[in-house]
Amino acid sequence: MNNHIEKVFRDPVHGYISVNHPIILKLINTKEFQRLRRIKQLGVTSEVFHGAEHSRFEHSLGTYEIARKICDYFSNNFRTQSTNDGLWDNNECLVTLCAALLHDVGHGAYSHTFEHLFNTNHEKITCQIITNPTTEINQVLKQVSLDFPQKVASVINHTYPNKQVIQIISSQIDADRMDYLLRDAYFTGVNYGRFDLNRILESMRPFNNQIVFDISGMHAVEDYVLSRFQMYQQIYFHPTTSSMEIILSKLLQRIKDNFKNNKPIDNSLVKPLEPFLNENWNIKDYLKLDDQLLNSCFNLMTNDNDPIIADLADRFINRKPFKSVIYNDKSINNLDKLKKQIQKVGYDINFYTDTNDTFDYPYSQDNEITFINKDHSTVKLSKLSKLITAIINQKVGEKRFFFPKELLSNDDLFKQEKNLFNTYIKNGHILES
Repeated sequence: MNNHIEKVFRDPVHGYISVNHPIILKLINTKEFQRLRRIKQLGVTSEVFHGAEHSRFEHSLGTYEIARKICDYFSNNFRTQSTNDGLWDNNECLVTLCAALLHDVGHGAYSHTFEHLFNTNHEKITCQIITNPTTEINQVLKQVSLDFPQKVASVINHTYPNKQVIQIISSQIDADRMDYLLRDAYFTGVNYGRFDLNRILESMRPFNNQIVFDISGMHAVEDYVLSRFQMYQQIYFHPTTSSMEIILSKLLQRIKDNFKNNKPIDNSLVKPLEPFLNENWNIKDYLKLDDQLLNSCFNLMTNDNDPIIADLADRFINRKPFKSVIYNDKSINNLDKLKKQIQKVGYDINFYTDTNDTFDYPYSQDNEITFINKDHSTVKLSKLSKLITAIINQKVGEKRFFFPKELLSNDDLFKQEKNLFNTYIKNGHILES
């Protein structure tokens, strides 16, 4: 390290990102990490918030930077003095930084939609990339020690023996979440995800082999949790984003079905997907895929001989989202009636309708954020904050039914169906039976 010149990356969120270890710089320059430049952090969200073109590359750098600040702060103020004192072991810095940098390296093209259809798992693939001897990342990590790749992977899969290291990378308030909230808010142009990062970092403490927060930083942490709650409501579960994800999912499903049923399909367009369609892929196949490659294939598929593939590809490439309406347990019976009307017009309801009931918990009672008082007693966030008590274990999301938007148009072809739709739909909700 003495001969290493610090490398600085200019970043819109953190200002400057400092790389002061040669291993980190070598990891950044690997082809597996550089691939993250070609994968959007928020997938199809840019179809709603046009500024959200940022990549997993910059998010991974940002996660590294926050982890670096935490390690530096702990090393300067809370370094372990004796065995089992529960403070920070400075020897854990490099494995922490490598895990922070590489935590998303296994994300694939449009990863969550792709994962659902092709049974991939980005966390498992991240560990495979780190431990596979054929990858450049593995070769760089082995320069530290032969078992170092396994150590980094064990942080990602939560089996690493030092729980403080795992908490820095993955917990209710970690380097990953703090970066993506700030970064996603910045690039979507909203204020929901903003919070006082510096105040939170100054409140963090290693204590009894875990990460806690000084009681004086409670309101900054509370603001962070509320910011995450608002981002889920306003950004992550936006109905138009869900609509574009459904169109992508239906397009991939149609390609998969045609391939399985030996229907004519342009082999040149599905070549990158062929190992996954055959369910016989390896890491090399996986790493070839990125958003740009799939978009190029979809663009050409707009002229496909299969009218469903051609239409869905056109809707995805040229941003023609489905319409959606909210339903609940009492109005769910009217879904079948709506589907029948859609089918009567000539749409295949397997590819032109869908429901989405995705929910998440912005703050869960599991592994709650812990605060430390001056007398070293600890208390959970939900016991300190009435605001957090109000949202703890609260689901964020809606049940929505998606269908082609043109069914609500004034076109003569759909006039009768529109009138029938209006008997079941009012103010964006499906009426109860």
